[in-house]
This record gives sequence, C-alpha cells and structure tokens, in this order.
Amino acid sequence: MKLILRPLFEAPLTPDFIDVIKAKLKGKEAREGDILEIDLLGKPLKFKVIYAEPKVVRITDLTVIELSEKEIFSISLEFEKGIKDVITGEEIIVVVFEDEVLILNHKGHKIFNQKFEKLKEVRLAKDIVLVVHDENKLTIIQP
Repeated sequence: MKLILRPLFEAPLTPDFIDVIKAKLKGKEAREGDILEIDLLGKPLKFKVIYAEPKVVRITDLTVIELSEKEIFSISLEFEKGIKDVITGEEIIVVVFEDEVLILNHKGHKIFNQKFEKLKEVRLAKDIVLVVHDENKLTIIQP
C-alpha cells in the first residue's frame, strides 16, 4: 500500500515528518484526488493524494507514504521477475514477462494480468492487447 501526497502549504518538511503524517492519518481511507487534513499544534495542514495503490488505501503502519512538492507524477514499480518487454498504448502500459502479461494504466495501477503457457508474442493495436501463445492460440484482451 502506497500513497504519494503533495502538501498544500508552504513549509519545509523533514523526512521524519512522514511518521507524524502516518500517525495522524492512521485508520483513515484515501483515494487519488482526496484532500487529507491533519492537525498539528492547532493548525490544519492539508495534503492532496496524487497517487494511491491500491485505488483505496486504509492507512496503517505498513502504508508507504511519500511526499512530492509538485504534481509531476513519477513512480518506480518493482516486480519479482524480470521484464521481457514494455509496450505503451494511448491509455495503457503492457508489461510482458516470460509467461505473463500485465496491463497497467498510466498511473501504474493494475488493470489486468494473466499467465500464458508458451508465451510467444505480445502486440498492441489501439489499446487492444494481442497475445500469441501455446504456438497456435491468440488471446485478445480489451481493457
């Protein structure tokens, strides 16, 4: 579970301030676009949620919270297996592994994934994913 928040106020924040934010927001739900408010020394501090994975996050001690000064979106995704190929479409990103196809939206949220026996080729045509597998099978995925 991960949140990227943009402070809606001007003040320098130290890295350990994330622990304060997490403690104040613990138990609350957050979605992209939400404005979250914490009270610190009698003053309300507001943050905009610019990224949430999953789309609705209940904030716990395990939630990873990052701060971003701008709404420029950047995220690094880490997978347990090696990436064979990445194909971009107008509204989707297709990540191809040795035996699996993962479809993400442009924010990195999972839309679809499926394992395939003998995955041979993956192509993209106007955000329709075409998967050739098992030597003689074609699977068409339209997210």
